[in-house]
Amino acid sequence: MVQRGVTIPDIEQTLTEGWQAPDARPGTLGKVRIFPYNGEWEGRFHQEKQVTVYDKQTSQSIVILTVMARYGRDFPRG
Repeated sequence: MVQRGVTIPDIEQTLTEGWQAPDARPGTLGKVRIFPYNGEWEGRFHQEKQVTVYDKQTSQSIVILTVMARYGRDFPRG
């Protein structure tokens, strides 16, 4: 997460407020959310950060499989 610039609050917000990721595999849930960023990432300025969280849910817990971040602007909204 740290290497990708994603925080725990980013993940929580994506899971609660994000829309379904269209590329999630069967049996896996995926959520996407766009955050305003307006900062530098790896030496370049970006207006937005897109966070995608893939997880599996059981009756007792949520298991995060992976978290992806993309930096840019004008990402499509779901």
